[in-house]
Amino acid sequence: MRALLSVALTVLVLLGSSPATSASEDQGGMWPLDPEPEVVRGFEPPPHPYAPGHRGADLAGSPGQAVRAALAGTVGFAGSIGGKPVVTVVHGSRRTTYEPVAASVERGQSVMAGDVLGRLVVTDSHCFPAACLHWGLIAGRGADEAYLDPLTLVGGGPVRLLPLWRDEPVTPRLPWAPPLEAWRRPVDSLV
Repeated sequence: MRALLSVALTVLVLLGSSPATSASEDQGGMWPLDPEPEVVRGFEPPPHPYAPGHRGADLAGSPGQAVRAALAGTVGFAGSIGGKPVVTVVHGSRRTTYEPVAASVERGQSVMAGDVLGRLVVTDSHCFPAACLHWGLIAGRGADEAYLDPLTLVGGGPVRLLPLWRDEPVTPRLPWAPPLEAWRRPVDSLV
């Protein structure tokens, strides 16, 4: 039995350390605020693209705190959207968004994971009067665009346990969404 367990653990370690995925497309990212922040509000995907939801995660911060790139990429946008200062970094087929951030980078600039993108501001904060960073993760473009949970980049997000051995193949389920029967905001009952 010990030999079988040892072989199974070795196989799991080897499968988990496959070099076939690139750093920008796997789950390995870093927190955009240092030290690791408190998650004030998590990702709450809408039931359909035009419904209300929380399309990112709010991270507690302090005014003027450095905001860092979660992954290496290219700055896709650094400016104001509807009066709110926003920075977007493109990572292949995905992009991360950071707001409200007074940018210290420019569009087209290459950044490494951990590079400072700008400073957190209080105005337009989701947590006003406190400062917090609204951090988003988007995959695809246009009609194929999907909001994902940015906490998955740092090992957060939903956990799903699977048995060690399965007869049927495991199919990935992204993006994760809570069961609609259980997920209702308190204000939804007022409508």
